Amino acid sequence: MMELERPVWPRGNRCAAAITLNLNAELFWLDLDPDCADKPKTLSLGQYGMNRGIGRILDILEERKLHATAFVPGWVAEHYADTLRSVAERGHEIGVMGSRDENMALYTKEEQKHSLKKSIEAVERVCGTTPRGFRTPQGELTLETLQAAKELGLAYSSNLSCDDRPCEIDLGNGEAMTEIPIHWVNYDLPYFAFNYHPAFPAGQGRIANYTGVLDNWIDEFDGAAEYGLCYVLQLDPAMIGAPGRTGLLEELLDHMQSEKDVWFATCGEIAEYSKKQDE
Repeated sequence: MMELERPVWPRGNRCAAAITLNLNAELFWLDLDPDCADKPKTLSLGQYGMNRGIGRILDILEERKLHATAFVPGWVAEHYADTLRSVAERGHEIGVMGSRDENMALYTKEEQKHSLKKSIEAVERVCGTTPRGFRTPQGELTLETLQAAKELGLAYSSNLSCDDRPCEIDLGNGEAMTEIPIHWVNYDLPYFAFNYHPAFPAGQGRIANYTGVLDNWIDEFDGAAEYGLCYVLQLDPAMIGAPGRTGLLEELLDHMQSEKDVWFATCGEIAEYSKKQDE
């Protein structure tokens, strides 16, 4: 069996780990069905994350002295400005996710660039910091999306599933962009999101068993630790921020921190380190 090259991590650590937050608020449901604008119950599913869930997650991270990377659409940055400022003030990195909850793959390069620019400007106004990385709102993008992000000065993407180590993506125009890969198995939303009308998931599958999800996440982390990879966890505050689920995050983080040679870092820190290693 071919053995993949093991990355070299700072201070002799055997693997890297990034905790990331997707702050979509109610935009997730509005994109699923624009009629949700007149459905307070459905909108509340997303609002809950920014009103209640996010505070619990931030407390859990602070107790463990961990810093996350939060990706936010411009609309959410503006409508939840105080909440986003509290995330930044507690030492977490802020990245962008476009203007609203757009499917970037359906837009021209200039439209995508305009969307990302609006999000960058919103974060700068609210937090006083310039974002360095981005994640697309719906996980869809084109090569032009990456080109537009690069042209706007963004340093890294965290969208693709091409590897389990930071890597450089050829943009096809003589440029490259650092990628921090992600994988569905380490994302809470597919396990826990549920609604009747509009139906999500479309087949009306039920909410996953909590213990099974925790087992999946621990197994994935243990694999990353064994092979010296980069473990990236995606969290939506409306999902993991519920009282009965925060314990999953606590158990996972405690397990991860029980390993003494893990480099916990923001996506920006990982991207910067990876870029230097490639020079």
